[in-house]
Amino acid sequence: MREALFVKQNSDKWKNYETLQTTNPDELAQRFIDITNDLAYAKTFYPKSQTTAYLNGIASLLHQAIYKNKKEEKGRFIRFWKYELPLLFHKYRRQLLYSLIFFVISASIGVLSAKYDDTFLRLILGDGYVNMTNENIAKGDPFGVYKQQGEFEMFFSIAANNLWVTFLTVISGVLLCIAPVFILLRNGIMIGAFEYYFFSKGLGAQSILVIWIHGTLEILSIVIAGGAGLVLGHGLLFPKTYTRMAAFRRSAIDAVKIALGIAPIIILAAFFEGYITRHTNMPMWLSISILVSSLLFMVWYVIIYPLILVKRSQNI
Repeated sequence: MREALFVKQNSDKWKNYETLQTTNPDELAQRFIDITNDLAYAKTFYPKSQTTAYLNGIASLLHQAIYKNKKEEKGRFIRFWKYELPLLFHKYRRQLLYSLIFFVISASIGVLSAKYDDTFLRLILGDGYVNMTNENIAKGDPFGVYKQQGEFEMFFSIAANNLWVTFLTVISGVLLCIAPVFILLRNGIMIGAFEYYFFSKGLGAQSILVIWIHGTLEILSIVIAGGAGLVLGHGLLFPKTYTRMAAFRRSAIDAVKIALGIAPIIILAAFFEGYITRHTNMPMWLSISILVSSLLFMVWYVIIYPLILVKRSQNI
């Protein structure tokens, strides 16, 4: 689109944002979303124009209007979950998609490797785990590993470990996106080999009903963490009109926000693993309900809801 046409289509809206004041936090947030979308477009196609500078000024004013009054931290917390985090998911949807693709490819490699190489499974999961699981299968309790620790102990240790892995995955993006891809590769191969093992024992459906009670949230959180790592690396590799340091700073802030945003999901997955997954004989309908609800929530919050916010802002 030519710059003149872009300005003509949006100038009235921009002037209204400048002159018509509002104290409604939802309205301010919607205006900020809209103007930052226009600013991103202008920076892409007219990076050094007066239009870009003008939009940057409006965005700064709206940002100040949103954050100048911090008398209620609760409101800030709600805005983060209601607007900021979903919009980050939309902004970096490509990185999240790449992360998912890397993970799916890696899981496929894990499945095929375990299928055609008898030693691969033990190499990835370890002799101890494979032997223990074989013993549990012989005892008629193939998922007995989830009952070995107390509920809180298991919940706490898994939550701490997964939060640490998430942190490493995100921060590893400073290594120019190579490390996050490697972490996704490693986890994907392990998950693929792990699932193939149970399918090869005739326990595929049961493994899905048991393991993916917590695995749905856990694995998708790993994918999002991988995407956040790619966001961090992207700022270093492709600074665009910013200096490399400024681009890195912006991408680092966004990556950390994404990591903090998925922390409660990781903790919830650990809660499921510590307190619910151990009940391997729960009714099928309950297991499916938890699994499907988890999947629908992630699809809605990471994909559908951000799209709704963006479309709503474009209609203001």
